[in-house]
Amino acid sequence: MTSDPLAARLTRIKGPLFFPVTAYGPDGGLDLEAFRAHVRKGVDAGAAAVFACCGTGEFHALTPEEFRDCVVVAVEETAGQVPVLAGAGYGTALAERYARIAEEAGADGLLAMPPYLVVADQAGLLNHYTRLAAATSLDVIVYQRDNAIFSPRTVVELAGVEKIIGLKDGHGDLDLMQRIVSAVRRELPERDFLYFNGLPTAELTGPAYRGIGITLYSSAVFAFAPDIALAFYRALDRGDDKTVDRLLDGFFVPLVELRNEGRGYAVSLVKAGVRLEGLDVGEVRPPLTEPADRHVKALAALIEQGRALLEDDE
Repeated sequence: MTSDPLAARLTRIKGPLFFPVTAYGPDGGLDLEAFRAHVRKGVDAGAAAVFACCGTGEFHALTPEEFRDCVVVAVEETAGQVPVLAGAGYGTALAERYARIAEEAGADGLLAMPPYLVVADQAGLLNHYTRLAAATSLDVIVYQRDNAIFSPRTVVELAGVEKIIGLKDGHGDLDLMQRIVSAVRRELPERDFLYFNGLPTAELTGPAYRGIGITLYSSAVFAFAPDIALAFYRALDRGDDKTVDRLLDGFFVPLVELRNEGRGYAVSLVKAGVRLEGLDVGEVRPPLTEPADRHVKALAALIEQGRALLEDDE
């Protein structure tokens, strides 16, 4: 953890946000050395931040002790080069507990996952995330998706909480997001609130989100093919529409179509991709299941196709 504000650190390095998978050994237990190598590879490749033990990292499948060990390793391996954020979720009491564990492990901030199972009203969601923000000294990014969808008024209230610094959108309603951005800008003009595109393959909607001013995004592809992810990020950042379209049409759209072939592929297919690249991070834990062999083979061919598209720039 550093003394620099987290919001500033998240925007200082230009690059995708890295959500590492959690590595397991043959016995199903944590493989912390493989996880360490995975984190190091991502940081060396140019990640702007490491989000440990979040959705792609199977937060739902980790015990509090395993969660702590992974966050400790992520903090050690980044060594302050980029910020480390950790997931925090379930009901309010458990979310607060995970937040305190993350703080003790040295994390720089939290990604607040949706509450478990229940569908709360706006007042309940506001109370939940406000309490979570008060549980530690860490800054918080709230994750909008599934059963945690916010009205513009609720986001204004959340943005008014000093330690809630941003909103990650995994819902994908651009009309809603524009109204949220406008409401916060209008009612809190001095607040430098951050917004993130957090859809499962965020590159696919990157141009659309950029159109309403949201440029930060998480990249699942970065976990297994950082060269492709970075090439897209840089092309989008410099307005190279030709390269953006080529990578969208030839790699990211087919990847989304492949991801949609199976339940849980937003995690298990990413983990398969990491293994294809030579790092044995094990399989996903139940209730997730491994992708079909034919889909893993299709992913391998797609990665090769994506890299061939990069050669067109050389």
